Amino acid sequence: MATNVVRRWQRDELMKQRVLIVEDEFLIALDLEATVEGMGMQVAGLAHNREQALRLAPLADIAFVDVNLADGPTGPDIGRQLAAQHGIAVVFMTANPEVVAHGVKGAVGVVQKPVMPAVVEQLVKYLAARRVGLFAVVPKQMTVFA
Repeated sequence: MATNVVRRWQRDELMKQRVLIVEDEFLIALDLEATVEGMGMQVAGLAHNREQALRLAPLADIAFVDVNLADGPTGPDIGRQLAAQHGIAVVFMTANPEVVAHGVKGAVGVVQKPVMPAVVEQLVKYLAARRVGLFAVVPKQMTVFA
């Protein structure tokens, strides 16, 4: 019985994770939002630049961040701030993974675009489990930072 209670708590904690989407291409952002919400999880907001991302940061647990945004190549710095100042699990989703190939302090990893919905689901599950201290398999499409 205690095991069932713990599993239910863990499942509930996983589903409470809120995802921030930092992406300046509106259709990509909407697609990510639909995938996350389709999993039954909440999107903390959509941001297309640094100002919006940092304003929404207190609402998020997980963030998908593009490297090149409406205000330039600010994604790596935004990811660093989200992780350091807000404890957010950050994964970069970019067509230019080489920009962050050596890692960004505090960020979890990078995935090269295009990212299929099934991969987004795997990433969300992995990041949510990691945040609550559960074991999870790293999605094979993600390069994990050391």
